[in-house]
Amino acid sequence: MVKQHNVQYDRIAEAIMYIKENFKDQPSLEDIAEKVHVSPFYFQRLFKDWVGLSPKKFLQFTSVEYAKEILKDQEATLFDVAYKTGLSGTGRLHDLFIKIEGMTPGEYKKGAQNLEIKYSYAHSLFGKILVASTSKGVCYMSFVDNQEQAFEELKLNFPNASFKSVIDHFQQNALSLFTNDWSKLEQIKLHLKGTDFQLKVWNALLKIPQGGLITYGGIAKYIDKPKASRAVGTAIGNNPIAFLIPCHRVIQATGNLGQYHWGSVRKTAMIGWEAAQIHQN
Repeated sequence: MVKQHNVQYDRIAEAIMYIKENFKDQPSLEDIAEKVHVSPFYFQRLFKDWVGLSPKKFLQFTSVEYAKEILKDQEATLFDVAYKTGLSGTGRLHDLFIKIEGMTPGEYKKGAQNLEIKYSYAHSLFGKILVASTSKGVCYMSFVDNQEQAFEELKLNFPNASFKSVIDHFQQNALSLFTNDWSKLEQIKLHLKGTDFQLKVWNALLKIPQGGLITYGGIAKYIDKPKASRAVGTAIGNNPIAFLIPCHRVIQATGNLGQYHWGSVRKTAMIGWEAAQIHQN
């Protein structure tokens, strides 16, 4: 089933790219379906099966107007209302009790020397993913466009560690997020390598509810560094845990979705998919 979702995401991603590049021409359902080489009827059904809404409605949820609406309604009190918004049970990422245990300064300085890291590849709603863990928790999660390149990036993050290709319960718990059945998960634990500032930013990202958006400035204010928007952006760009630490929910103050380490199309798809989950319930 997850592999099937991966194939579906590839097709949806291609459609989203086409819509973004031709938005001013207002492409029809037939135009988009032809671009992804399927019939309009099949494409409409596929899109609704994937996000629960029509392509037209989905586009609204990924538009500047939608982003501005979310920011206007939620940014000032986003973290105060985090436990009052979104879905109950399976739809609320913040319902999970996620612990962050940063590596010690010594571990950070040594580049994870003498640390064994287990890793595996899996399919997700938004493409292939590489997930890695230590004996303490998940330390890395990245969307994969090139498997060899992704593994090299993992090794760059932990230059002195040893690596073993095997899946463990930490990885399985993290990957279960993509089944959209979060109520049955065990506690997810993260083992992160970062500076104190980075850990504060990443922890703040965990407070953003599913379907919520915030600006870089909003994160800076939350961690009591209102003038550090640029530094916040750098820390977000260095987020080592894709999706689980939801850096895709941070956008520009103008309402533009902005860039994403794992691709702007993927970010667009994730924001639209999460918004659709909220509005279906």
